[in-house]
Amino acid sequence: MRTIRDATAADAAACAAIYAPYVTGTAITFEYEPPSAEEMAGRIAAAQRTHAWLVLEDEGRVVGYAYGGPYKERAAYRWSCEVSVYLQPGRRRTGGGRALYEALFERLAGRGLRTAVAGMTLPNEASVGLHRTLGFEPIGTSRRIGWKHGAWHDVAWAQRALGPDGGSSDSPPSDLG
Repeated sequence: MRTIRDATAADAAACAAIYAPYVTGTAITFEYEPPSAEEMAGRIAAAQRTHAWLVLEDEGRVVGYAYGGPYKERAAYRWSCEVSVYLQPGRRRTGGGRALYEALFERLAGRGLRTAVAGMTLPNEASVGLHRTLGFEPIGTSRRIGWKHGAWHDVAWAQRALGPDGGSSDSPPSDLG
């Protein structure tokens, strides 16, 4: 049985293990060294304070996660966030990424956020397709922006509204004031 719930520090090792192959074997993320469980616990705590971090469990095991964080530091951006989703290798096209993102968007909208932004290292048809299916619209591509595994990589950017009209409040998102 699959369950989506808020991540805790106890999930840090599982999240770090899911993320490590993306760091070491792909350019999907531009990190060069996989974070430790302790570092991942700090990231989870930071996301939970201001945005959200969710995990997907299957049969009681964490098999994926999604989180939102600040889009940019300037105050005018505080209604926007950057989002990411990661699944255990072999779990693509199982509905896990979609389920995580849908739960994440609901949580972020509930906190007063209006817009989600996602960056996707190219080529990555699976990620581009997932984001398109979930209503993300392309907003641009940063060309040759990241160097990893001996090559330059482009990053496509897309965004979507959180909620039916992107939110209706001009008040700062909760806990982000």
